[in-house]
Amino acid sequence: MITDLKNDVVPKIFGDADDFLPILGTDFIELYVGNCRQAAHYYQTAFGFQPLAYSGLQTGRKDRESYVLVQDKIRLVLSSPLHPGTDIGRHIDQHGDGVKIVAMWVEDAEHSFQETVKRGAKPYMETKVKEDEYGEIKMSGIYTYGETIHLFIERKNYNGIFLPGYVKWEPEYRPSEVGLKYVDHMVGNVELGQMDHWVNFYQDVMGFTQILSFDDKDISTEYTALMSKVMSNGNGRIKFPINEPAAGLKKSQVEEYLDFYHGAGVQHIAVATNDILGTVNALKSRGVEFLRVPTNYYDTLIERVGEIDEDIDSLKDLGILVDRDDEGYLLQIFTKPVEPRPTMFFEIIQRKGANSFGKGNFKALFEAIEREQELRGTL
Repeated sequence: MITDLKNDVVPKIFGDADDFLPILGTDFIELYVGNCRQAAHYYQTAFGFQPLAYSGLQTGRKDRESYVLVQDKIRLVLSSPLHPGTDIGRHIDQHGDGVKIVAMWVEDAEHSFQETVKRGAKPYMETKVKEDEYGEIKMSGIYTYGETIHLFIERKNYNGIFLPGYVKWEPEYRPSEVGLKYVDHMVGNVELGQMDHWVNFYQDVMGFTQILSFDDKDISTEYTALMSKVMSNGNGRIKFPINEPAAGLKKSQVEEYLDFYHGAGVQHIAVATNDILGTVNALKSRGVEFLRVPTNYYDTLIERVGEIDEDIDSLKDLGILVDRDDEGYLLQIFTKPVEPRPTMFFEIIQRKGANSFGKGNFKALFEAIEREQELRGTL
């Protein structure tokens, strides 16, 4: 079993004082997908995830099949229904493939459930105990924006491969990893006028703190705009930016997401690496497609961010963006959507001291997204 899921880097601006919902890290992210077996092959091949566990007909589970993949501290669960008329199937029919569950690793699942529900969370699952020969897992859950679920996973008394009901998955096919380390943050898109509602939810119900805010002046182009606020838990290991659309001349990326996802949901998963040049080179060689900014972005890069360790031409060749804050700098790049609908995508990020989210890159990035929207006919 993987026992240390905590992020490698915890920003020094956070503390644990009076944290009524201590969270140790991201436990797993579960996606509902149309064909989990093919999706597992994709995430192995393209992103270098390693096979970990399986649940389905071979383990006595009759309603769904699930594959669990891992890379360092990141765990993805890919689940598909085995019959029509299921909740998973309905979710896929409405939203397409996408994130259903964001599970958090906690010391006490019952405490986490009680503390959030008494503060107004809508219960999804009261505390359940699941057991096998390797011990017991306690889990509970609450609803958040859209149909997204937060599970609280207590695994201190468990030594199995993943969860009870899963067995070790050992295929011969094992492409190498690409250097992904942990979940840096996850971004949610919500409907117009709902951002502050969900900011208050994370603040009041889960004890998170707003650490950054971007308005339509910060995140805008000639045609589109959005607003965003970044929420973090007490120790900084869980960060959830929340986006909502803002008025613009054309349809923003958030509006496009909401139209095709048919509601609020997780827009992108940002995963960290310690070597973004090596990681992105590996991903591109495996067929992962990235957004590209105009090459003149790099003409004034040093003037904007100062001296950096990386070779500018190498960054330019790969399309990697750079931004700086008072603590250091970061490097980031965004994939194109990884599903048929223009909804979920991934961000690859390397932090070299910076605690921010690339505000200086917003304009170039959003213009790149608009070019993709124009090609799709959805701008």
